[in-house]
Amino acid sequence: MVKLSVIVPFYNVQTYAPDTLKSLAANARDDFEFLLVDDCSRDETPEILARAERELPGARVLRHEQNGGLATARNAGLNAARGEYLTFLDGDDWLAPDYFPQLLSAIEELGCDFIRTDHVQCTARARAVHRVPHGRRGVVLDPREVILPADRSTPVDYAYAWAGMYHRRLLDDGLLHFRDGLRTAEDRPWIWRLHREAKSMAIVGLLGVFYRRGVASSLTQIGDVRQLDFLRAFDQVIEETARDREAEMLLPKAVRTYCAIMSHQLGSIERFEPPIARKLRAMSAAALKRMPQDVLKEALDSMDVQRASRLRRLRRRLSPAEVAA
Repeated sequence: MVKLSVIVPFYNVQTYAPDTLKSLAANARDDFEFLLVDDCSRDETPEILARAERELPGARVLRHEQNGGLATARNAGLNAARGEYLTFLDGDDWLAPDYFPQLLSAIEELGCDFIRTDHVQCTARARAVHRVPHGRRGVVLDPREVILPADRSTPVDYAYAWAGMYHRRLLDDGLLHFRDGLRTAEDRPWIWRLHREAKSMAIVGLLGVFYRRGVASSLTQIGDVRQLDFLRAFDQVIEETARDREAEMLLPKAVRTYCAIMSHQLGSIERFEPPIARKLRAMSAAALKRMPQDVLKEALDSMDVQRASRLRRLRRRLSPAEVAA
């Protein structure tokens, strides 16, 4: 029986994949499987994964004929997973030795649907610990009860799929798949759905996953049209939350978070080529018009002046023709 399935997408990460795979080997167990998803890499990543399939215990390589993005690659791993528990890693990140066995022991001891963990962010030589934004550790919580408050960072803002472990019943209930084709912000509707619909969770203060920032091929570093998928992701958050039985209570948080991310993207619009920048402005304006206007007004009133003013100006200045572009 497979106890844990680890899903690891790879795309053109030949520089980092050997370290990732070495760290997986330091976490291997006879009852673990490693689903290595090659998302149609065009560098030497496929050859590196072929060696890993031979040498890493429990490794299976899944190959895509076309690049589908992180969400689609993770879904391929979920579809193939056989484990009682599941977790994720990205192909350019790495783990401390024995991290997964410790994480597995924690979720089994707590007996909850999923657990969330802190992580170490690595940028060049700098290291910084990033913690789940909630104070209670090592106790079982109701995931819905930690979504709020709207004006503070909460666990739904800590949307890293690889910062945790998940019981298979969540997969069987349809809660672990991502929206196919999302190129960025794919974790946002996913984490919101988990918190709205799962029954139990816990946060553990276990450091062992190292998140590599500043990778040149990462979408966080690239100002192209794929970055605009954050709008599709947050539209999904708003649409699904609006259907929730507690929509009136939860929507202010969802709308305020959407506005904050939108304002952030507009604040660094110079990194986009002019046609994409125009598209970002137009799509953002259209998204603002789709939001529940009373909730939007409250969200803008609660934000700092600079971010709120940026969105208010966008609503005023864009013509109907630009919004429809």
